[in-house]
Amino acid sequence: MKTDCTEKSFEFQAPGHRQIVARFDGGQISSDGGLVLLREVGRHRRMVARFAACFVDRRDPDRVEHSVEELSRQRIFGLAAGYEDLNDHEDLRYDALWAAAVGKSDPKGTCRRRKRDRGKALAGKSTLNRLEWGLAEEASEDRYRRIAVDEAAVDRFFVEVFLESFEEEPERLVLDLDATDNPLHGKQEGRFFHGYYDCYCYLPLYIFCGMHVLCARLRSSDRDASSGCVEELKRIVGQIREKWPKVKISVRGDPPVSG
Repeated sequence: MKTDCTEKSFEFQAPGHRQIVARFDGGQISSDGGLVLLREVGRHRRMVARFAACFVDRRDPDRVEHSVEELSRQRIFGLAAGYEDLNDHEDLRYDALWAAAVGKSDPKGTCRRRKRDRGKALAGKSTLNRLEWGLAEEASEDRYRRIAVDEAAVDRFFVEVFLESFEEEPERLVLDLDATDNPLHGKQEGRFFHGYYDCYCYLPLYIFCGMHVLCARLRSSDRDASSGCVEELKRIVGQIREKWPKVKISVRGDPPVSG
């Protein structure tokens, strides 16, 4: 029986004056069509734009081709699509659909300033690396790391997004604390052997409320699992109390695991 399709094409919000239309009759192919839907969600909530505002950009504006917001969107979408390694973006930067999802008005990269960059609309691994490793105290001096992250602003951002998810003040919140292993397979900085997990690893701390991540703190594994919990809880509970002074807050945690 022949399939009766009622929709021949789907239109999405486009960057600049171009159109983004999903069709089923071939043309330029991409295996990551779900990015367009992800971009639509992000556009309405402005989450990536607000996250990008947590960075300080000290680059020369006349030489910038990739804004902090575009770099953030490219990296976040890459993680959401399963591309964890920065090296993956050396191939993804050629994909016009990726460029359109990131917000590039020239998704094929035909108007890039340098000839060697034409055809590559997005940033490569080296540019993205500068975004991830920019430290506030180094950004003013290091010519290769001119983008600095405001860690306190990022911490507040996670809690702000959580608070905005409620239409009205809840009666009770339950904060769950968890420390787990992040196995290492090389000689990374801060590498230690953890006896309980029987491997070299990091020991990040996570704080959740339901499905919302309120804290994700990378730590080395040469410490108690509860290390830093009190400080993080003071920060998070304090921010929640600013909006909801009377909400009841309970804290749950796994039994402590020593190294």
